[in-house]
Amino acid sequence: MDFAELARIEDELEQIAKTYEIFNENIRLNRSKAARVEFLTTVHFIEQYLKTGDRILDIGAGAGEYSLYFARNGYSVSAVELAERNIEAFRKKLTAEDRVELRQGNAVDLSCYQDASFDIVLLFGPLYHLHSEEDCQKCIAEAKRVCKPDGTLFFAFISHDMVFFTELQNNPNYFRTGDYNHATLRLHDFPFVFHTVDECRHILKDGGIRILREIASDGLSELMEDRINSLDAENYAQYLRYHLHTCEKPEMLGHSNHLLFVGKQL
Repeated sequence: MDFAELARIEDELEQIAKTYEIFNENIRLNRSKAARVEFLTTVHFIEQYLKTGDRILDIGAGAGEYSLYFARNGYSVSAVELAERNIEAFRKKLTAEDRVELRQGNAVDLSCYQDASFDIVLLFGPLYHLHSEEDCQKCIAEAKRVCKPDGTLFFAFISHDMVFFTELQNNPNYFRTGDYNHATLRLHDFPFVFHTVDECRHILKDGGIRILREIASDGLSELMEDRINSLDAENYAQYLRYHLHTCEKPEMLGHSNHLLFVGKQL
């Protein structure tokens, strides 16, 4: 499977599933110190809202990085994932002691879960793939439905404006030849869907979400990958402290490949 073959797939669900035959989600968050920044940041903020005995739903759970972390820290976790490749990787990591219920399913239809049954709802991967506003809102509505009225929801997006810099690392001619509208400077939403910070805000507010926190979850870690990976343990720990210190500053939000929003239902 390559990008040309992927682009020819007309069925959106099949295209999403096949995307993960190209991108290895199983190692994305753990392959290096730099890659780990997004995971550690996201966990840092989720843990601020967790209480003993909380139930967690991980929608678009990928290869299980978040689900397994929280299950192994004593929480009951339900996980739903669309892509078969990711589910296979997830299952290989599960042990008999892991309190994880894993299902294959679609984020826009969570009818297998009852209303108001989770304290924490994570909606990460699906918003990387849903092209239409209607599907985005269906996805958010389902996440809200299964979340308790006083529960907390977490949403992740891929940041539109940062992609230009990360692509430039791989292609020195990206600004001349890259896959974007050269007049409007708008990326083509393939193989992922990209959102500006303001677009994320509008999507969530239209979905009836009161935004509590806005976070540049990986910051400059992809651009600085080689330098971050070369840090010793003490320098890396201090880098993480710096990142957590700055990642909620408004001026930093656009300088991140991934954006994390924390919200409550209106």
